[in-house]
Amino acid sequence: PAHHSATQHRITGVQQALEAAGEPLVLDEPLIGQWSERWGRDAVTQLLGSGAEFDAIVAGSDKVARGAASALRDAGRRVPADVGIVGFDNWDVMVEASRPPLTSIDFNLTDLGHVAATALLDAINGRPGQPGVRAQPCSLIRRRSTETD
Repeated sequence: PAHHSATQHRITGVQQALEAAGEPLVLDEPLIGQWSERWGRDAVTQLLGSGAEFDAIVAGSDKVARGAASALRDAGRRVPADVGIVGFDNWDVMVEASRPPLTSIDFNLTDLGHVAATALLDAINGRPGQPGVRAQPCSLIRRRSTETD
């Protein structure tokens, strides 16, 4: 949903990357829906129905990306030859079960949890760190949904 901060941060990142690459956002605004495979299928139906040309989808989650891949396949579009797909979360059960396996942004949740737990334990033990948001690195895990070679 649009009010989730995760949604807003992901949209901002995608828009910044598109601007840096000199590429427009198809339909001039992102399609926003539930974090579900069904929404991924519905979003692709909207994209295809619009008549707009597109060759890539950045989905808000791996679940949405998997639904998008399914809808593209049903519509006769080849992933990644016709449309590349990237998801978010790098959720093993989603990325590996997708056809083809999904390229995904990995938030390195194990490391994130370790940093958060360490900060909490430090605060409990009287050693509070700096308050506020702490950015953690993430990485792009490339799989076949974006590899055309």
